[in-house]
Amino acid sequence: MCRSIKTLRPPMTPHVEDEDIRAAAVQYVRKVSGFHHPAAHNEAVFDQAVSAVAEATRRLLDGLEVRGPSGPE
Repeated sequence: MCRSIKTLRPPMTPHVEDEDIRAAAVQYVRKVSGFHHPAAHNEAVFDQAVSAVAEATRRLLDGLEVRGPSGPE
């Protein structure tokens, strides 16, 4: 669906920054809403959705338990 969103979990991305999470959230909300830049009357709800997706993504990444090989060498 969102091909421009990169995998953020370790070991695929060893150092995930808040900016990485927010960028992925923006891409997701853009794809789902169909708006690259929302109109002024939709900006607040768009921004709220980005924040909610970013928060959920952070909780997901913080809760994942990665087992097995440490990834590509």
